Amino acid sequence: MALGSIYAIAAAGIVVTYVSAGLINFAFGSMAYVVARVYYWLNVQLAWPTPAAAVVSLLVVAPALGTVLWALLFRGLRDQPQLIRIVATIGLSVALPPLTIVLFGNTAIPQAPGLGGTPPRTFSVLGAVVNLNQIYTYAAVLVVVVAGSLVLTRTSAGLRVRALVDSEALTSMSGVNPSRVGVSVWALSGVLAGLAGILVAPTNGLTVEAMTTLMAAAFAAVVAARLRSLPVAVGVALLIGLVTDIVQKYLPPSSSFSAAVLPSIPFAFILVFLAVYTWRGGQTRDQVHGGSLDQAIRPAAGAAATGRVVASAGYQSRHLSALGTVSGLVPMLILAILPAVLGGYWLGLVAQGMAFAVIFLSYVLVTGEGGMIWLCQATFAGGGAIATAQLVTVHHWALLPAVLVTAVGMGVLGVLVALATLRLGDLFVSLVTLSLGLLVEMIVFTLNVFDQYGAGVTLDRPGFATDDLPFAYLCLAILLLFGAITVNLRRSTAGLALSAVRTSPSAARTIGLSVVQSKVLVSGLGAGVAAIGGALAAMYSGTAVPKSFSTVGGLVWLAVVVTVGVRSVTGAVIAGLIFTILPAVCQTYLSGQWAQLPSIGFGIGAMLLVANPDGVVAMHARQLRGLVGRLLRGRTTAPSPAHPPVPVQPSTERSEVAR
Repeated sequence: MALGSIYAIAAAGIVVTYVSAGLINFAFGSMAYVVARVYYWLNVQLAWPTPAAAVVSLLVVAPALGTVLWALLFRGLRDQPQLIRIVATIGLSVALPPLTIVLFGNTAIPQAPGLGGTPPRTFSVLGAVVNLNQIYTYAAVLVVVVAGSLVLTRTSAGLRVRALVDSEALTSMSGVNPSRVGVSVWALSGVLAGLAGILVAPTNGLTVEAMTTLMAAAFAAVVAARLRSLPVAVGVALLIGLVTDIVQKYLPPSSSFSAAVLPSIPFAFILVFLAVYTWRGGQTRDQVHGGSLDQAIRPAAGAAATGRVVASAGYQSRHLSALGTVSGLVPMLILAILPAVLGGYWLGLVAQGMAFAVIFLSYVLVTGEGGMIWLCQATFAGGGAIATAQLVTVHHWALLPAVLVTAVGMGVLGVLVALATLRLGDLFVSLVTLSLGLLVEMIVFTLNVFDQYGAGVTLDRPGFATDDLPFAYLCLAILLLFGAITVNLRRSTAGLALSAVRTSPSAARTIGLSVVQSKVLVSGLGAGVAAIGGALAAMYSGTAVPKSFSTVGGLVWLAVVVTVGVRSVTGAVIAGLIFTILPAVCQTYLSGQWAQLPSIGFGIGAMLLVANPDGVVAMHARQLRGLVGRLLRGRTTAPSPAHPPVPVQPSTERSEVAR
């Protein structure tokens, strides 16, 4: 019950923030890590007494952390699209751990003291030995459940929170300050995250991986509660802990199968609950926050923004289109020249960056073009690497057929994932794909036939590309091929249909477009491209190591791609090079803890999507087009007779913007 109680506390924190802000906090595990690391620093490294360290960590640092994050990020996410909400919190989860390492050091902490001291006192209860850490855990979950339910349903503070969920605008008009309610909720979320982190550290260790697993396990209870019911979330979390310990009792303690099955139980719960909900209810959609007044207010800002970015017609638009084509080719030309002018270590990094750019191109297809928030692309890339290595090394296939067959197989799996998640909202899709990735990682990737005790399976490069220079050009050729396919898809009839489906699936259905066909197309293609990119990355290193394709690492990949530009082929190329070269630059020219700067930058970049949803590439392209447009307007003040000006009445302009 102790493990389930910790899951329950984490689930309570996630549910409370969702019902009040409409936001699933993917950074909950990182917040737990920060507070638990502060507690360890005070209690162990500075030798503070346990009560003093706990009070400062949970009642000072934790709410301060929640308040600061609300001010910097969370308060601007309420009205953002689901992709921006998810990626921004993922960026926060990427940035917080390295920031903590910079402050406190990178010391490995496999086991940390809890609130019961070291070693905790033990008691006998009905013949079972219970330690003080577990007793504190039981007490904490009782307080969270009872106090949380009473506050939300029986107090004026809970009424304000529920009113904020229904309509922020009406809540503000009734004299309640929405900002004050919001900051209180996020301060409480910081306390719950810190409490869960401190309680889980004695058994699971004080590591980022342990806290991420805690958060993902809590998602199972949150999904079971349909993101809203606090009692259901807590009850299912207790059940997950109970089932995990009961299953552990009947499995061999030293078996690798046991080590893979036990951590995967919460993610199996997620898939089962979503399957049941979909079967019973037909569809599982995201919760819509805000009343009719809030909905009426939002289009005004959108229309104003649309009016500001209406493009000029005629002479200028033709030149700007040509500028866009040229600006897309320039990075490719630079990329073609780089391998020839670089050598040694840096040439290898460019080759590796091109391999990752192929993987990142799959995000452009699935998320950028398809509008689906998949968090398991690293699983498809790892599957491509592992399967190719098995076919080539173990079964002695030729390399090219092995890569093609693997890509087709991963593409079929991608289609199956798309069909299974078509009835789910974006948020549920992200949770399902995250759970699927973690499930495959724990059960399949850990099999010794693939892992080989951490060494992986050998995968050699093709005979004509054994050196870094020809291998870099091989990756570049594959990248250009799939980049051209992506651009042509975007401009084709299927691409136009896909754009309509991405913008509004309901509207697309009304004009006869097939949502299923559109999403299945990019899903299969994106999974296949990820598999090819994973095989290339494994060829670069010479081995297919499953641990190199972790699901949590894939979250970092998504943060990098979306930061640069998830709808841009050029963005995928730049993201691949940044991902490999920037860490190497920091490790070469910086020392010690400052090598964490790239991860911090990747995370902060994803958080900045709130201000610039299109990414860095689109932002600079927009600025460049604006500059050229101003220059062209200066040259065309007296238009030629061949292109006479077209008068536009104000009413017509407004109707065009509205349309």
